[in-house]
Amino acid sequence: MQINEYQQLAMRTSNKLLTPTGHLENGILGIAGEGGEVADLVKKHLFQGHPLDYQHIAKELGDICWYVAETATAIGYDLEHIMRMNIDKLKARYPEGFETERSLNRQKGDI
Repeated sequence: MQINEYQQLAMRTSNKLLTPTGHLENGILGIAGEGGEVADLVKKHLFQGHPLDYQHIAKELGDICWYVAETATAIGYDLEHIMRMNIDKLKARYPEGFETERSLNRQKGDI
């Protein structure tokens, strides 16, 4: 499956009654909520003796993907464009790959 195809298929289940702002808010809050669920799985593993359930994490990552698609659609972007922008930013920030020195000494205004 291609990423923009995923976005189109995922948006079939988006709430059509929401306003454009509602879609944006739903997406952003959903990303935060699902990210919190992943963090909770790791917390339970680290501090409460639970096994780290990769399949559960993968399902939560799928939910995050859905909310990213919702947010992207709400702001008028397709996921491929967003991913390309991110890769371009990372190439500019780390032209030779990740370097601790470049990370520690980023210029003000770098995103």
